[in-house]
Amino acid sequence: MLDQFTTELIALGKYLIDPNKRLFIGYLLGAALCAALVYCIQNRHSKSAKGFFLYLLNPRIWLHKSALLDYQLFIVNRVIRALLWAPLILTMVPIAIAVSDGLEWLFNTTEPLSNNQTLAVLVFTLVLFLFDDFTRFLLHYLMHRIPILWEFHKVHHSATVMTPMTVYRSHPVENFLYASRMAIAQGCAVGICYFVFGPTLSMADILGANVFIFLFNVMGSNLRHSHVKWRWGNAIEKWLISPMQHQIHHGREEKYHDKNFGTALAIWDRIFGTLVLSGNISYLVFGLGKNEKQYTSVLAAYVMPLVACKKQFSAFTKKYLKSLFGSKFY
Repeated sequence: MLDQFTTELIALGKYLIDPNKRLFIGYLLGAALCAALVYCIQNRHSKSAKGFFLYLLNPRIWLHKSALLDYQLFIVNRVIRALLWAPLILTMVPIAIAVSDGLEWLFNTTEPLSNNQTLAVLVFTLVLFLFDDFTRFLLHYLMHRIPILWEFHKVHHSATVMTPMTVYRSHPVENFLYASRMAIAQGCAVGICYFVFGPTLSMADILGANVFIFLFNVMGSNLRHSHVKWRWGNAIEKWLISPMQHQIHHGREEKYHDKNFGTALAIWDRIFGTLVLSGNISYLVFGLGKNEKQYTSVLAAYVMPLVACKKQFSAFTKKYLKSLFGSKFY
């Protein structure tokens, strides 16, 4: 456990140099360039370096109490991951082996269906991306639709200002679910492609990151959690989720609730009827509804969802028992 704890702490310092992390310096620079473009379009007659600096790094946003909670959760969540649930999380390898063995049994063959290595690289890269993106969408959708899961996901949506660090504003239970999701998605992708192409699988990558994910991230994905309205137009936003579309997802107004669950591809939202284009939306208020309780500390962010889930479970139990035994049971 001590080794795992040390590893997690060291990993905190590597976020800026790891292309598989959202805070990779290359992605941050890409976001800054996209933000500069938005700033120039919005301020055609009064452009200045100082103005852009204040626009991008506004202290009222980055030092807001909501943003400060983001920074705290980012660090404490890594510690909790090391101490509590890292040993319990699902891993990709046994899932991949189970999927591959299952397909070999189903089709009664252990021979690869194709030896074309170029095709294997292309298919494996695409399958990894699609499985990852769809399972992200599906879990995100369920986090909003299932009341108990929503109690945990509300921590993320409680942000009233957003910075790239807001992506790490989450409850440990949600982190556990997303990490397990990743293991399942990667395990299924590897198992299927191992069955089709054999053991010599390789991914098309840029600096070790899936080429599709790298390109999407460098196009300004860090602006998804920001005040910068980086929109891509209707033609593109029907296929890819722009940063502005994700900002709409964080909108407090009722008409924005349960919209734009996707991470990269918009097709899942189109299929589920939850896609909203950025259109002419120019003003958004972030956060939960006015009647929702707010999270003002790390302790509140961790404990309040658990208390809410306990109340929901108790209410459900009473309702179930009442349906079985009638009101006289009480």
